[in-house]
Amino acid sequence: MLTRLKRGRVVDPANGVDAVADLWFEDGRIVSPPAGAAACEIDCTGMVLMAGGIDLHTHIGGGKVNIARTLLPEDHVPLHLAADMALRSACGHAAMPTLAAGYRYAQMGYTACFEPAMLPTNARQAHLEMGDTPIVDHGAYALLGSDDFLLRQLAADAPQAKINDYVAWTLAATQAMGIKVVNPGGISAFKFNCRAFDLDDAHPHYGVTPRRILQALARAVAELGVPHPLHVHASNLGAAGNLATTLATMEAVEGLPLHLTHVQFHSYGTEGEFKFSSGAAQVAEAVNRLRHVSIDIGQILFGQTVTCSGDSMAQHRNADLAAPRKTVLMDIECDAGCGVVPFRYRDQSYVNALQWAIGLELFLLVEDPWRIVLTTDHPNGAPFTSYPHLIRLLCDKGFRDEQFARLHPAAQAMSILPSLKREYSLTEIAVVTRAAPARLLGMAGRGHLGAGAAADIAIYREQADREAMFAAPAWVFRTERSSCARAASRPPRGATHVVRPEYDRAIERDLAAHFDSHMTQSFAGFAIGEAELCEACNHGGRLHVHSCHTR
Repeated sequence: MLTRLKRGRVVDPANGVDAVADLWFEDGRIVSPPAGAAACEIDCTGMVLMAGGIDLHTHIGGGKVNIARTLLPEDHVPLHLAADMALRSACGHAAMPTLAAGYRYAQMGYTACFEPAMLPTNARQAHLEMGDTPIVDHGAYALLGSDDFLLRQLAADAPQAKINDYVAWTLAATQAMGIKVVNPGGISAFKFNCRAFDLDDAHPHYGVTPRRILQALARAVAELGVPHPLHVHASNLGAAGNLATTLATMEAVEGLPLHLTHVQFHSYGTEGEFKFSSGAAQVAEAVNRLRHVSIDIGQILFGQTVTCSGDSMAQHRNADLAAPRKTVLMDIECDAGCGVVPFRYRDQSYVNALQWAIGLELFLLVEDPWRIVLTTDHPNGAPFTSYPHLIRLLCDKGFRDEQFARLHPAAQAMSILPSLKREYSLTEIAVVTRAAPARLLGMAGRGHLGAGAAADIAIYREQADREAMFAAPAWVFRTERSSCARAASRPPRGATHVVRPEYDRAIERDLAAHFDSHMTQSFAGFAIGEAELCEACNHGGRLHVHSCHTR
């Protein structure tokens, strides 16, 4: 059905547009203004039209998310999403279940979400959960870097071509969109009783350093032509003084594309009475200088949440801070591990207050919004439902200053935040929540409103209070069908986004032998087929295969 959205303010930075205009779409695609009349017209006067939001880093599926859900029954407070009996009810604040996650994303105008740490061993479960998350498109990054097979290859000085084949096979077998590394080699080192593992430390068993792991994986991703750069959770997450490791990590890949995730947790110095200080200025200067680096922030916001991470080393260190006092740490076969620690961020905690300021300092000091993505590392820094509040903090200096004044006084004294006058424009918000993540993921048909793009459209009533504005869009349109997301009695299933670079299938002989000798799963049943992915995991949803290209 040809639909015309009339007289709205179209904010589309990918196409250089910020103007009052009409927007047309038909059959799930935005089209050029046709000669004929539209079958449906919606008056958007006083409203802002943006592409659907894209969350590049959000923990919405996989083993550790389910552990968090199980660990925190008290987190699951009732939420009745609609009276229509076609919709199931769902609940949860931080570790929310799949149904609630899909609806709450759509209710903010988001139309795509990406699970950032899908363990290959657990890929089937992750896809089942993402497939059960309604409305939004989804995809995942396969987690490598502490897996036994890769570490054995690196220890034996295997040629880069063989590493590339293994990475490509992993992407294909797990139906992934990219490659993630968490605390490179550190999850494995933790199993050998290491409790700290920096960039140039040698693994106690394999003798491989995190620097070597980063270089091999970044090179593999680049040479295979995977659109999204290597997605890196750097060493020493959350540790005072990790600023030096973060800066060295940016340089370690020698100019290859690199995406550093939840950088707020990696931007800490050791200055001051508490030996904990902001390194945001140094990190931002490095990002501004190094064009091969992109980041997302991992902003913390105050209140109850739960941290769930593959970084079992960091989670073991944080276990004594759990609130409420319960923790789960897991060792997962020969691949990795994970830890789940509930946490409550408090504005009168010196460390928490400074963490809050550090994230905002990074947002305001990094000059190029096309290399930043707005995230809270859901749920680690805060639930994704807090995004409208975060947007207001970025757009409204007066409001930001009011919130800053409530912080622990010592944290206020250690932050430069009040001196930063910048306020994000709507165009910049559209970049960091839509256009930039689409570009970083290689999603040419998403994140913009040009002709031919997917008709994923969020329409907001323009308000001075940006939190209220972005909390409740007037309309949300999805590619599969045009409907207000809050009123859809049959919510659409989003597409699964994947990449499939070519590789030499001879690597499968070595992998089959490795599975026979070390793994509890069979090699023959490990890979997820296309039919299984679409029909069983995604309830008949579509598959979107993104092209790989040589950089």
